[in-house]
Amino acid sequence: MQSWASPHVPSLPGASGPLWLHDTATDMVRPTTPGPTATIYVCGITPYDATHLGHAATYLAFDLVQRVWLDGGRAVHYVQNITDIDDPLLQRAERDGLDWRDLAANQIQLFREDMAALRVLPPRDYIGAVEAMDEVSGAVARLLEMGAAYRVEDAEHPDVYFDVAAAPKFGYESRYDLATMLALAAERGGDPDRPGKRNALDPGLWRMPREGEPFWDSTMGPGRPGWHIECSVIAGNRLGPTIDLQGGGSDLIFPHHECSAAHSEVLTGVVPFARHYTHAAMIALDGEKMSKSRGNLVFVSRLRADGVDPMAIRLALLSGHYRQDRAWTDQLLDQATARLADWRRAANRQGSDAATVLHGLRSALTDDLDTPAAIELLDRWAADDGLAGGVVADAVDALLGIALH
Repeated sequence: MQSWASPHVPSLPGASGPLWLHDTATDMVRPTTPGPTATIYVCGITPYDATHLGHAATYLAFDLVQRVWLDGGRAVHYVQNITDIDDPLLQRAERDGLDWRDLAANQIQLFREDMAALRVLPPRDYIGAVEAMDEVSGAVARLLEMGAAYRVEDAEHPDVYFDVAAAPKFGYESRYDLATMLALAAERGGDPDRPGKRNALDPGLWRMPREGEPFWDSTMGPGRPGWHIECSVIAGNRLGPTIDLQGGGSDLIFPHHECSAAHSEVLTGVVPFARHYTHAAMIALDGEKMSKSRGNLVFVSRLRADGVDPMAIRLALLSGHYRQDRAWTDQLLDQATARLADWRRAANRQGSDAATVLHGLRSALTDDLDTPAAIELLDRWAADDGLAGGVVADAVDALLGIALH
């Protein structure tokens, strides 16, 4: 599937040092250790709604990761999926009287436009679940052959499930206790109470057809894949058995990332699936997490349609640390708009060398993407009429993704 056009990234003098990031599995901030080509997988959207600000904050966090790695002299192989077949998509299409394929295509295109407007670097591989159907069904067949998966005894719907007992380290990424896992599985698309499962936490791998639902033929019979196996296969087939970073929102820690890592590790025999599991925090509106279920979404496309500069949106979202739950307010956007104007005035300024600003910006971002510290530094630069704008403006573009010209 086509992604979106890449923005220009200016070259800067010198280079960033090692990027330190928080790792969910160890609850430590520690250095990433990629080779010449860093590998990253970030979960994409389920296209029944396009980019709300919670989505945008997540993709901006991992865009910064790419930018710091690139500034450190590495190539980046970034893969992102699109869950373009899933229950929420089918339910929204039925509610709105649309063909699910048309709804998905419309929302994917809107997402592309939002990402381009926000100057997010595109993935090298942008893969929909539908186009990876043969890959995914083949992996489910292998798990069945390995004894790591099973069919429930249900004459009407003998769905295939993953046996979490096949992954001895299951739970290492989230570090949640059993009660928390069960609660989150029920809340986030799982079916812990389904009769016939070996373990309540066993996630679905292949869903046999229900009346009126789309399905695909496979070696397991007709059906469609579970969510977690989709990401395992799309990532593993393009990046290999171990990757440098798996990223997403903190609501994906369990069950999605825990299960997708377990699937990959059983399929390949290589543990861990990712050297870093890094998660972005949630964006709230009126004191509640921004989510589809609450109906309190603010969409990037609507802000753009209202004439808001996408760079102000980006700057507002970067004003808080990526691991800190934070609120979206009109005041936050107003502050970002004013700050952006100040920085743009400074960008064309003549003055003394500002190499120390570039060094400080790199230091802040390599320290677990400390954007608040980076912004504070740039505010001081903008307020100092004696400092030149040129290299700093290029650095803000290359490292923060904010165009000042």
